[in-house]
Order: sequence, then structure tokens, then C-alpha cells
Amino acid sequence: MHLIKNFSELVENSVTPEDKKARFLALSMIEAAIREANPKTAIKNHVKIENNAKLLVDSISFNLNDFNHIFVVGGGKATGLMAQELEKILKNHITTGIITVLKSTEHEFQTSSIEVIGASHPIPDNEGVKGCEKIFNLLKDGEKEDLVIALISGGGSALLPFPANNIKLEEIQKVTSLLLKSGANIGEVNTVRKHLSQIKGGQLAKAAYPATVISLIISDVVGDPLEAIASGPTAPDTTTFKEAQMILKKYNLLKDLPETALNRIRKGLEGIIPETPKPEDPIFKQVYNVIVANNAQACEAAAKKAKEEGLKAIIWTTKMQGEAKIIGSTIGKAAREKTINSQTFSPPYALIFGGETTVTVKGKGLGGRNQELTLAASKEIQDLNAVSIVSCGTDGIDGPTDAAGAIVDGKTVEKALEKALNPDSYLENNDAYNFFKNLKDLIMTGPTKTNVTDVAILIDIS
Repeated sequence: MHLIKNFSELVENSVTPEDKKARFLALSMIEAAIREANPKTAIKNHVKIENNAKLLVDSISFNLNDFNHIFVVGGGKATGLMAQELEKILKNHITTGIITVLKSTEHEFQTSSIEVIGASHPIPDNEGVKGCEKIFNLLKDGEKEDLVIALISGGGSALLPFPANNIKLEEIQKVTSLLLKSGANIGEVNTVRKHLSQIKGGQLAKAAYPATVISLIISDVVGDPLEAIASGPTAPDTTTFKEAQMILKKYNLLKDLPETALNRIRKGLEGIIPETPKPEDPIFKQVYNVIVANNAQACEAAAKKAKEEGLKAIIWTTKMQGEAKIIGSTIGKAAREKTINSQTFSPPYALIFGGETTVTVKGKGLGGRNQELTLAASKEIQDLNAVSIVSCGTDGIDGPTDAAGAIVDGKTVEKALEKALNPDSYLENNDAYNFFKNLKDLIMTGPTKTNVTDVAILIDIS
């Protein structure tokens, strides 16, 4: 059964048999990547119980009899399935728990002791705030003899919104929207959000102190920096109010910032408000952060699938970053020239790129970074045969759209021009969604309930 709902249509929506085969291979690799990031598999591979008393998390062991209570908290697009699998493993050892997941998916998870709350992404909402309030109320009476298991995944920054004192949710929504449209990368976005929050940047660990904390993390950030994933609620924060101010200045956002947010930044700079917890803080002595799934694993699964199909598979990078249309153009040129950075490739091959690009929004259209990447790539591979490029968000959601990404081949531009669709105009207007909707080349998966950033694939079987 295909994860991509319109898999067959996307394959058939090409002109030549060679293009159909290239598309089939690219989409099959995307599905393999998403399957590898399945949260159930991730938890099962890293968490085990021995003799109903010994909890093993990788090489770390805990005696469950040492704890009075076990609380499960957290948030992110993957945490529903993580919680479901964790309950199967820990069974009646869990006292209670609260997690936040993507709105409209909350009823899909069968949990008995863990409450699942649906909240909005990428712009946070009141349900997310209420979820955070419940988590903090649960943890405020915690003791040293308690164990807190935090489930963290991509999307957690928006799904765990807990504005700092005097800042309203509407103001956090405005700041988030400004940052997402500015072209700031996810690390920069999170640096600002951490300093306007009372849960991000290690502050969940602070709330849980003096309990022991095990944080099980599915990474959606390039390079897996703990403090950046979901804005690092259980990780020491090395960023500062000064850096937050510099980022806002860099993208010329200070003038548009709500006054309460601006005042908090100012007070932080003056030392009136304390910084987020730093690495030397004693609250982290009993905090264990464990990555259970990431983009590299997804790319490896895509490469394995390519090899099974008889292709040479090269994972070019798992740290893809930069402006989506520039990255897309670079991948497209690689297909035409069969070379990147002086390294040449001879067909049949698959080049795999993992990471997360950004889009500087200047137009009024609709789209996401994966759609914009593939639209830019389509211009470079015009008239090539047996070549396909796909880019997809492993969470199934690309920007504020219902698509996960898009797929192109050497005939995409030709088909577009026949329909009077000018690729340059759509690219300039940041309107890749409507471009691909007209061509029926959007990838539709629905929410995949995981998130390990994006995977882009170039297939050349010429």
C-alpha cells in the first residue's frame, strides 16, 4: 500500500516510458524514507523493558522501582505514535501524561493513560497553550523520585506554545508568522521563539526539576542539534537574548514586533529577565536526551531502496540548507551536467539530499519549500529524458498547503507552457502550489505523523 495517495497518477502523469520509470523510482524512494522515520519503529528500537522492572533507553538503564510516578509529556507531529508505542512497552508503569499533536490527528491515537491534545501548526493556537498549561500543572508537584519521559519531535515549537509572562498568544502568532516569511532558517526562528517562551530552551526540564527526565527525540533539524529540535524544551540553551535581537535586526523585523515581545527582549538584554538555562545549570544533571530518529536514517532508507532497484545511490548531503529555489536550481543543473562540485555521475543513479531549505516570501502565492525547490529545478531539466526530481516533507505537509511536495521531469515546463503557465511568474509569486496543482504533480500523503525534515531526490536513468 502506497503512503503517497496519488502515487499511480503521478507516475502516469508523464510523457515517455523512461520518465514514468524515473518518477516511479523517485516516489518509491520517498516512501522508503518516510517509512524509516516511523515513530513506532523509532521507539521500539530504542526503548525496552527487562523483567518488568528495568527500563533500557539505548545504553542507559533505570530501575523503575526507584520512581514513585512516571509522567509522559511533550509535543510534536510524531509524538502521537511515539506515545502509543511507549504505552505498549511501559504498560501500567505510566502514571499519567499529556502530549500535543497536529490538530485533526489527535483522535487517531489509541492511548489510555496519556491525554492527546490537537493543536495548530505552523502558527500556534490556544489549544497548544492549554496543553502546555496542563503539562506544567502536572509537573509542578514533581519530586526527585519521579521520572518524566518527554516525547519531542518536529513541529513541537508550534505545538508547545507557552508565551512568557505578559505576552499574548496573538503576539506569538504574529512573531512566528513574521519569522517564517522572512527567510530566517529554523535555528534563527527558534532562537527568537525560545526567548519569548516559558517552555522552550530547556525550560521544560527546569519545570520538571528535580525529577529525572528522559527525552526521546525525533529530529527535524539539520545536524540534530538538541537545542534546536522543537526549540529544545529539555536541552541546555546556548543562545541568548542578544542573538535573538540580532536575528530580528538581520531580517528587519524589530519595527514590526509587538511591543510586549520587544520589551521582553530589552529586559533580557538588561539582565532584568533571566536567560534560558545554560549547559552548566544543575537542572540538567538528571536529564538524558536521546535521538531516536533523524533525517540521515531516512536518507539511508532511500539509498537502500535505490540500490534494490539497481541504481547507484549517493547521499550527497543530510545538511541541505539555503534558499529553496537556489537549491532546486543547483540540483537541476546537476541533472543536466551530471556533476556537482567536480564530482561526476553516470546513469543510472540516484542523488539524495536531506535537510531543510527556506523560502523568502515576496509574492502573494501559495506554496512550500519543497514545491518551490522542484519548480526551480524543472527549469534546469527542461527537455531531458529519463530524469526526475522530487522533493518532499517527511511530515506530509509542505508550507501552509495540503501537499507534501512535488515531482518534475524533463517535460514539466513544456506541459506548463501548453497550459499557459509561466514557471518564472509562478516562482516569482511564490505560487508553486497552484503551478503544480494545474499540472497534477503535487505529492499528497496527508499528515504522516512523523517529521525528519525533507528529502529531495534526483533520478537519472538515461
